[in-house]
Amino acid sequence: MKHRTLVIAEAGVNHNGDIALARQLIDAAARVGADLVKFQTFSADRIVTRTAEKADYQAQTTDKQESQHEMLRRLELSEDAHKELMAHCAARNIGFFSTAFDIESVDLLDRLGQDCFKIPSGELTNLPYLRRIGRTGKPVFLSTGMATLGEVESAIDALEQAGTPRNDISVMHCTTQYPTPMEEVNLRAMQSMHRAFGLAVGYSDHTPGIEVSIAAVAMGASIIEKHFTLDRTLPGPDHKASLEPEELAALVTAIRNIETALGDGIKRLAPSEARNRPVMRKSLVARQVIAAGETFSTENMTAKRPGTGISPMRWDEVVGRKAPRDFAQDELIDL
Repeated sequence: MKHRTLVIAEAGVNHNGDIALARQLIDAAARVGADLVKFQTFSADRIVTRTAEKADYQAQTTDKQESQHEMLRRLELSEDAHKELMAHCAARNIGFFSTAFDIESVDLLDRLGQDCFKIPSGELTNLPYLRRIGRTGKPVFLSTGMATLGEVESAIDALEQAGTPRNDISVMHCTTQYPTPMEEVNLRAMQSMHRAFGLAVGYSDHTPGIEVSIAAVAMGASIIEKHFTLDRTLPGPDHKASLEPEELAALVTAIRNIETALGDGIKRLAPSEARNRPVMRKSLVARQVIAAGETFSTENMTAKRPGTGISPMRWDEVVGRKAPRDFAQDELIDL
C-alpha cells in the first residue's frame, strides 16, 4: 500500500544562533518539499555541566578551547525566537518542529502548541523526561541511537504508562555518530524493531549522502530525518555531516519516487505493459511448411514473436493434433 513518508529536514543547531540564518534554513526546507523543519530546544545550563567534554565529532568541528557548555550556550533559541520561527514556518507552509533536550524545554514546546515530540537518542534513558513527554499525550518519535532493544522497550513502556497512546509512538532507527560509517548503519535493525514492537518505524540518518535514507524508505521507513545546512563549510558542530539544499532536494525527490515505485504489492499486468505484451511474448508458429492433416510435432512447430496467437504454454495440448489447414513457414498456428 502506498504511503507518504514524513520527511523531516533537521536544521538542528545549524543556524549558529543567528535567527536570520534560521529563517533561511526554513526557506530552503520549504522550497525542496520537506514536511517539517526541525530545530533543537535546550538550555545549556540545564543539559550539560560546565566541565563536560565535547563529543569527538564536536571537538573536530568547533573551537577546541571552548567547552561543550560554552558551545551550546551560543546555540540556544529563546522563546521569542521560537515564536518567530514558528510564524516563519507558517508563512512558508512548512511544519515547525523542535527537539526538546530538557523538561523545561518540553514545557515550552507544549505551551507553544507543538503537536508532536521527538525524543533524541541521548534522552532515551531519561525517565523523568520520558514521563513528562508521555504526559502530553501527543505523538512521539523515539530516536534509538546507542540503545539496545531492551532499552527501547523500556522507553516505550515509560511513555505508554505516562499517557502516550502506544500506537502514537514511532521508533526511529539511528546510529549516534557523525558521520555514521556505512558498516555501522545496520538498517535491518529498523525492521527488527518493527517486528519486536509492532510500531511504525523511521530512520534518523547521519550517514554522508542520501542513499541510506532512500534504502530505508524502500525497507519500510515511514519517517526520514536528515540534517541539512546552507553551507557545509560553515563553523559549527553539525554542518560537516549535513546535506546542502540541492542534496536535500534530491533526497526528497528520490523518496517521493520510491514511495510511488513501491506500489501495493499485488503482482499484476501494469497498464503500460499491456501494449508490449503481444510484442514481447511468443506464439506457436510453423517451423516449416505444414500440410493440412499433418500432425503437429516438436519438429514442425516452434515459438516465436509476436504473442498474438496460441500461447506456447499450450504446447502439450497442440503436439499430436492434426493441422486443420495448410500453414506456411513462420505462420501463427491456429486450431
